[in-house]
Amino acid sequence: MSTDSTVSCGCEEASEEELLARLDEVLRDYRDVRGALIPVLQITQAMFGYLPEPALKKIAMGLGKPYSEVAGVVGFYSFFTTVPRGKHMVRVCLGTACYVRGGKPVLQALREELGVEVGETTSDRMFSLDVGRCFGACGLAPVIMIDQDVHQRVKPTKIGKLLDRYRRAGARAEPEGEGGDQ
Repeated sequence: MSTDSTVSCGCEEASEEELLARLDEVLRDYRDVRGALIPVLQITQAMFGYLPEPALKKIAMGLGKPYSEVAGVVGFYSFFTTVPRGKHMVRVCLGTACYVRGGKPVLQALREELGVEVGETTSDRMFSLDVGRCFGACGLAPVIMIDQDVHQRVKPTKIGKLLDRYRRAGARAEPEGEGGDQ
């Protein structure tokens, strides 16, 4: 039992070899299913957290498709990623309202604070950075989302403090007035 105050499921993280073995089971189930490629890619990404090259090669072989076709589908759909994602997904809104009200400086502050570019993940796999076009909170611009939490009226100078709440919690941090006038 854990001696710290965090709650654990008692599960151990599966190794890549174990995940590839599970992928074999998925491929057996989908081998003869028409249009199986996208569902298999979705299942695989859910299992691994991203789509590593060995898994893509196994999918191509298991479904009898050229690797180039599998890689092409992965590259075409923005949902799929071949890069490991962080524990927390940070997305900056760059829709019109957020852009005009300071979304670009917020994005720059996040790049500097995290030390990554859009589409990348921090070396500790804590955060991944991405952009979005509208989160439906235009009156509260600029807005960022961290996981499913919407943070409004974010100021570049408050980015470090906001991210620290996620670093400390190691999990979900509740939104409050956010990077605004606090």
